[in-house]
Amino acid sequence: MKFLRYGPIGAEKPGCLDQDGNIRDLGHLIADFTPETITCDQLAALADRDLADLPIIDPGTRIGACVGAARNFYAVGLNYARHARETNNPEPKEPVLFSKSTSSICGPNDPIILPRGSVKTDWEVELGIIIGRPCSYVTKDEALDYVAGFCTINDVSERAYQIERGGQWIKGKSAPNFGPMGPWLVTTDEVGDPQNLTLTLSVNGETVQNSSTADMIFPVAEIISYMSGFMRLMPGDVIATGTPEGVGMGLSPQRFLKAGDIVELSVEGLGSQRQTVIS
Repeated sequence: MKFLRYGPIGAEKPGCLDQDGNIRDLGHLIADFTPETITCDQLAALADRDLADLPIIDPGTRIGACVGAARNFYAVGLNYARHARETNNPEPKEPVLFSKSTSSICGPNDPIILPRGSVKTDWEVELGIIIGRPCSYVTKDEALDYVAGFCTINDVSERAYQIERGGQWIKGKSAPNFGPMGPWLVTTDEVGDPQNLTLTLSVNGETVQNSSTADMIFPVAEIISYMSGFMRLMPGDVIATGTPEGVGMGLSPQRFLKAGDIVELSVEGLGSQRQTVIS
């Protein structure tokens, strides 16, 4: 099942896609997709619902982030082997964890806003995990049972803030609209093997990232198990699982986003995003 949120910024409503690709309104069945409602059990109940009598929404309606009011937005760094090599970093021995501010989350087609003084804003297509059950000390074999679904994420990053300003990476990861998310939350039964998904990203029509989640150093189940040993993951928590090679920082010469650029990205089966860069 593909769930989504639609409508103006700050007033999004819950919906889903039917088999014909129509957006169906779920507003009288659930208030919104938030940490209180994004649970494996709740989504399973909605997936069993007959959609035929639900209102169809105008396909031109804005799509919001597929998770509303997220409490935690985690991320994994250097998690693709070829990406680690392009940035001249060794493969990490354990997952590199950091956070993005939840205020960075925006809709999949909302603009990327260059922060004041930005000179090195970069792109990162990523597979996103959305947790669906309280998760603590789970094994790798159990881990996928705690996933509500997956989504497409652009982990937009200001590299000068991230690397050259000292401290932790969160400063370069958290500006407004640095977390485009969605368009859909896709349940695990539709995704299949999360370690066999194609990820692509283009800038102004030129493909710069084209890889597979098979290149992950730490697969999805291991990430969840590992993190659950340090914190309790909760429904609605979002985890961006790392980006493949082809980021602007790794190109030669390096290339970063400027106002007017168009960024388009997708993760196989999880939907596409399109963002215009503005100052």
